[in-house]
Order: sequence, then structure tokens, then C-alpha cells
Amino acid sequence: MSGAWWKRGVLYQIYPRSFQDSDGDGVGDLKGIERRLDALVDLGVDALWISPIYPSPMADFGYDVANYCAVDPRFGTLADFDALLAAAHARNLKVLLDFVPNHSSSQHPWFLESRASRESARRDWYIWRDPAPNGRPPNNWISDFGGSAWEWDEASGQYYLHAFLKEQPDLNWRNPAVRSAMYDVLRFWFARGVDGFRIDVLWHLIKAADLPDNPVNPRYRPEMGEAHRVLQAYSTDQPEVHGIAGEMRRIADSFGERVLIGEIYLPLGRLMHYYGRETAGVHLPFNFQLIDAPWSARGLARLIAEYEAALPEGAWPNWVLGNHDRPRVAARLGQAQARVAAMLLLTLRGTPTLYYGDELGLGHVDIPPDRVQDPRELREPGLGLGRDPVRTPMPWDTTANAGFTSGEPWLPLNADWAERNVETMARDAGSPLVLHRRLLELRRAHSALATGAIAIVESDGDVLAYARGTGDERLVVALNLGDTPQTFTLPHWARAARPLLSTLADPPPPAADRVALRPNEGMVLATPTAA
Repeated sequence: MSGAWWKRGVLYQIYPRSFQDSDGDGVGDLKGIERRLDALVDLGVDALWISPIYPSPMADFGYDVANYCAVDPRFGTLADFDALLAAAHARNLKVLLDFVPNHSSSQHPWFLESRASRESARRDWYIWRDPAPNGRPPNNWISDFGGSAWEWDEASGQYYLHAFLKEQPDLNWRNPAVRSAMYDVLRFWFARGVDGFRIDVLWHLIKAADLPDNPVNPRYRPEMGEAHRVLQAYSTDQPEVHGIAGEMRRIADSFGERVLIGEIYLPLGRLMHYYGRETAGVHLPFNFQLIDAPWSARGLARLIAEYEAALPEGAWPNWVLGNHDRPRVAARLGQAQARVAAMLLLTLRGTPTLYYGDELGLGHVDIPPDRVQDPRELREPGLGLGRDPVRTPMPWDTTANAGFTSGEPWLPLNADWAERNVETMARDAGSPLVLHRRLLELRRAHSALATGAIAIVESDGDVLAYARGTGDERLVVALNLGDTPQTFTLPHWARAARPLLSTLADPPPPAADRVALRPNEGMVLATPTAA
């Protein structure tokens, strides 16, 4: 199969605190991830992306980095990372890390030096400003976690900017010294053999030079969270960010076949700019549309077609159903449609990213008030913005604490862990885990699914249908997004197609020109030329 590995591969996101604990402290670690690599091989993914593992005070669980070129002792050591990387590569698994360039920890030596004095050599490494004439913050920018994005520093008589927690001061990417230092971080990890990075909040990196007030959001509602009181017109997505993305891309490409994935929550037209022209942007700006899209056949058909049409020439698509910040797919759609969603994710054109535990159908996990860890929930309780429910420990088996730890898990397990775990579901031919394995096996077996073209096929009712093809191989994917039976009429070129896989057990053979889809059923069919 031709093409870069990240085009034909499937990514798997690991939240390291919650994947596997090896030392009994209740927090997952690198040795734990290494112990479970064979499970990822059995699943059939091609790369693991590990959320931050750097030294951190953990104000935001690793997204407040105190040293970009080391490993937090909670997770292990650099030697442990090197061992994990070698073990993954021995299994033909790629390894991606999280790169957190917008902000550091307030405990990072850079910020401690910056804060020490207005005359500090690193003062301009962060964004400091005098108060407004009335003594208030320099502008109306709001932290993504609520409250002002400015923190007063009594000693120096200025405010510093933080797009997230006050413990996460924003770096000044207009300073060439900051760029140079952060690019050296990329080189450090690439030289160790890392295969790529997911770049945290890439669209935040550059702020408008004069820091004007953001416009007030006329559609704001309190349940949206305080950050949505204003529109981030000047605090994010500035034109200069694309030059930075291009510089990062050139560094990655200089190390061979590496990949950069940008976390970017923007409307489609603005998102596409992050591909850049040719090699001027990241390889994959994350496409989060499926997470928020209404679950309807016509709506998703439009979304897929519009996304494909918007891609710049030569750009490669990607799809995501969940991550460490957003509710799990089974919690949003229910168990039956989560299976259909898995077939959608793994048969669309482009690189898919699976979030750990979604292959088991993990749903919402209730977190008792005294077990809440997430600073976002602690700052704005009751709005449903807390991320703890999607970061709970991976259930592996039926032993104590689901085989995750011999100690007390840092967050509660899913209540149904005794049945919903890897060991039990691997023995159940009808489980979501086995469905994911079969989908990934099918993707490997058919180039049409991995790298082929896509075309929406006309359908009625709750059916979403599309064709995938390459060379003389053409497949049809038909998904019933509803809970009633549906009939799908095959296009003329696909008459007499045979089912390769259903999200349900034992699909009946379709008639010569029609497919009967049961409630909540998805099906992949091979046309006669693809048999």
C-alpha cells in the first residue's frame, strides 16, 4: 500500500494517567503503556498518541509543562520512554507525543526568570502588560476556564496573559528566542525517534499585536461557559500563526516521515488554512466535526461532502469521534449507535483517531463531588464542562480495579467494568471491541478503505451511504442512523454486492438491488468487481 504511514494508518490516543499503572500508585505510567502494547497490536491500530508526560505541577494534568525535555517522575524516566519507544517500534507501532507550545507552567524556569523582574532577560518570553487606566486588566479577554485571562503580579506591577489557568502563562511567540527554544524541543524528541506530535491549541499561539478587546458574543448563554461571553477574534487564529506552523513542518520533514497534527477548533473555512500550501502547514489539522454534528443521515452526508470539497489540493483528511476533552461517543449516541459511529469513523476517507476505551463502548462515568479532579469542573461546576468522566481508568480484566492498578485508581472506574473490559469483551464475538478489531482488519485488507476515494451515494430515510474505491476495487458503506428498519437501494454499479461486515451479527444476504438494514445497523459491502 503506497503513501505515508500516517495517511493509511489509524491513531490511538492514550491518556497516560488512565491507561495502565505499573507501580501501584493509582496513576498510569510509561511502563504500564509498554505492558499493554500487544493489546494495541491485537486491536489493529498503527500509532499511539500519548497525552503530556512532561514534568508538571499538574494544575491541568500535564498541560502545564515545567520542562519540555524530560519525563515527569509520576510517569517514569527518559529511559522508560526510550524503552517504550523501542518496544513500540519493534511491533511496527508509531509513537506521537503531545506538544504544548502555547503556554508553560508558572513553575517553568523560563517563567520564574520572566517574573523575577521587569528587566529580566526572559521578561519578553511571556506576555506582560500594564493595567488599563482604571487599574483593571489590559483588555476583556476571558480564560477558556472562566475568569479574566490576565493575572496580576504584585511584585512587578503588571499583568501576565494566560488563555487557560493562571498556572499556565502564555508564551510570547512573537519573540524569536521563544520560537527557537520551542523548535529545539521538537528536535530533541524527533532525534530520540518520536514519529510525530499532536500540537496543543495551535490556533492560540499568536495574539493580535495590540491586544484589542474581543467583541462581545451576541449569542452567549450562561450554560456555554464564561469563555464564550466574547468571540476570540484577537486572542486566537491570527495570520502569523501559519508561518509558525510552516516552520514546525519544515523541522518535522527534515527528520523524515514524521507527522504534525494540529488541535484547532475553528469553522471549516478557517481550519483549512492550517494545511498551508504544499509544506507550509501541519500535515493534519484535526477535524472535530463529528463530535458536535447532529446525528442525522442528511446532515452527515452534507458535512462529509463539504469537508472533502474544502480540502486544499493534496491535503489529506482526518476524522475524530472523541478525545480527552469531549464526552465519549457512547455517552452522546448510546451503545447501539456508537457501533455505527465506529464503522463511520473507520471507513471514511482519511486518518481516523480512536480514543482509548471507545473500542469498549465506555460511556459516561459519574464522578462523585469528592473525587472531582478537573480544574475546569472545579471552576465552573454544574455546567457539564468537566472532563473527568472521559479520563477514567481503562478496564482490562475482572481482577481488582479492572487490572488497571494494584492501588487506588486516581479516578473511579466505569460502573460496569466487570463486564465492560478488554479481557471479557475479547471473548464475545458481538462486543464493540471485536467489532473494532474486525473493522481495522477490514481496513487493512482493502486499500479502498485505507486510501481510496470517497463519494456520497444517494439514500433515503435514516441511511447514510458512500462508496470507497481505488483501482478496480469499490466498496459501499451503508449506515442506518436510526432505530427502525431501513431499505437502501444499491446504485446500479453495485448490484449483487455482498456484505463483508455488519455492526450486528450474521447479516442476511442483500437482494440483488436492495439492502435491508436492521435498526442501528451499519454494513460494508463489496461490489462484484471487488470480490
